[in-house]
Amino acid sequence: MFSHLFVGVTDFDRALAFYTPVMAALKQPHRFTDPTSQRAGWQSAQTVRPLFLIGRPLEGEACFGNGQMTAFMAASRAMVDEVHAAALSHGGTCEGEPGPRPQYHPNYYGAYFRDPDGNKLCVVCHEAEPSSSEGV
Repeated sequence: MFSHLFVGVTDFDRALAFYTPVMAALKQPHRFTDPTSQRAGWQSAQTVRPLFLIGRPLEGEACFGNGQMTAFMAASRAMVDEVHAAALSHGGTCEGEPGPRPQYHPNYYGAYFRDPDGNKLCVVCHEAEPSSSEGV
């Protein structure tokens, strides 16, 4: 459905220091960093698209608003926890601790946070919680 998503940032170096460990926790491969244009991108682990891009907007200052959110899919609930922790330890702010959100659907397990510029992000796993017999 998507070719790429671009999130505007005001401080490229700060944003890169935030998104690099977050995308590593999501196991999404780094595709490029261009310090000259102040842009960086990560690709899907399965294919070269969609891309997730950060950078300074061509028009100048970034604009952040309420109601816009980028949600990343996690392979497991443990990954949701790991990504949320990585975000908070690299300058992000919590907008909702990791946990089930049955109001969305029975298997929804997500966490919400903002990057250092205030962009709202989510990481979510849509899989059922593993049964205790699966780990035996």
